Amino acid sequence: MTWPQPTRERHEQFCKVEGWDRVRDARGRTGTHHITYEFGLPDGRILRTRVSHPVDRTAYGASMWAHVLRDQLDVTEDVFWPCVLDGQLPDRGAPEPPREALPVDLVFMLINRVGLTEGQVAELDKAQAIARLQQFWTEGR
Repeated sequence: MTWPQPTRERHEQFCKVEGWDRVRDARGRTGTHHITYEFGLPDGRILRTRVSHPVDRTAYGASMWAHVLRDQLDVTEDVFWPCVLDGQLPDRGAPEPPREALPVDLVFMLINRVGLTEGQVAELDKAQAIARLQQFWTEGR
């Protein structure tokens, strides 16, 4: 696929869309030649990228652009451009949020009174588990 010309402006836009943090240099200044961004990944790594001043439509050369994508942003063009053009966030491997846990007493009752297996209980959400226990109490099955 043919992508648009990579520019400083689009580099910064990627950082803003994905939610990178703008950081200061070691002396507490924001720097005069670059804007620096950091992004923490779920695996504990911290990515850092620098966008040259001025942030404008100045295009990157092919080798510089390859370096920015590979070594700073840790994405491919197939991930970068949908983020910039459509707001589609990169899949950074964030873990799925856990489902709401069932109360231990409810699990105990479903297994020991109702007769469900642990696997069957694990498939239920809280509302389904309560409904199944209520069915047992009212219908006896």
